[in-house]
Amino acid sequence: MAHIHIPKPWGTPEREVTPEAIFLNRRRALKGLIGAGLSIACPSIVGCLSRSDSKSASAAGADLMKFESLQRNRAFAKVDRPITDEALAAKYNNFYEFGGSKSISEKAQALPTENWKVEVTGLVRNPRTYDLDDIRKKFPLEERVYRFRCVEAWAMVVPWTGFPMNLLIKEVKPLSEAKFVRFASYYNPKITKGPGFSLSRLPWPYTESLRIEEMANELAFFAVGIYGHELPKQHGAPIREVIPWKYGFKGAKSIVKIEFLNHQPATFWNTLQPNEYGFEANVNPNKPHPRWSQATERMIGPGPAFSWKRRPTLPYNGYAEYVAELYG
Repeated sequence: MAHIHIPKPWGTPEREVTPEAIFLNRRRALKGLIGAGLSIACPSIVGCLSRSDSKSASAAGADLMKFESLQRNRAFAKVDRPITDEALAAKYNNFYEFGGSKSISEKAQALPTENWKVEVTGLVRNPRTYDLDDIRKKFPLEERVYRFRCVEAWAMVVPWTGFPMNLLIKEVKPLSEAKFVRFASYYNPKITKGPGFSLSRLPWPYTESLRIEEMANELAFFAVGIYGHELPKQHGAPIREVIPWKYGFKGAKSIVKIEFLNHQPATFWNTLQPNEYGFEANVNPNKPHPRWSQATERMIGPGPAFSWKRRPTLPYNGYAEYVAELYG
């Protein structure tokens, strides 16, 4: 039976960004890492929404390849709030390999994306190594509009271009003993220099993981584009995870390796601070972060910082009808 998604009649959204209390708390926690070994908090949330910022073409995506004749998946065409302005989304990013603040869009342009390869290995019948042409030819691309929710309690709405992860599963045919999938991001200490303190204290490369049942869910998505064109580097070019019912840190950027495993692997933030970054990390308004509530969220949008009203956080980021059954 076809699964028909009916948009929910939630209220008109407010335009919001990260609250000042979270900003100050997380900034202190990040500074404390230097003398605290692995007692790291999470990515800094220094904002960079100044209207005086000069926009580079690559930051906004103007000089990137457009996807022609792109079809928007009608089941994921609309949500209960406006799509985030592309210029704001391009300038407000977490990409810890390039720094601990939000203003990493210029630094991320150092990411080398030529001749990119993605290795798929582990417990599969058909291991593969794909280049970008392989990916674009093998997997039909579509556009999906998804809510994006950060563990820092801010949110966006983003139109992603890509393909469902279950198509890759069908291609490589995991063995029955494969229970988890690990995604590894590009890492080169000369290029991805991290947040500015000792790299030896951080478990590079950045890795994330899903249960294989989560990867097979129809929402789980590999993105190769955004706003109708290729991914800019600060968004995780040339290919990244998008898992819309989980907090954003679960979405590994700039993926170079996908490995099917029979055990739950260690992942970057869950290794550093497991009490703040759970392995599952589903969006849950009733489960607070140790240092702030997750009951409400703030939409990234124009206007004076820290002044907008909050809106309620939705369980599973509004996708419960698709994924709640995965968690009993």
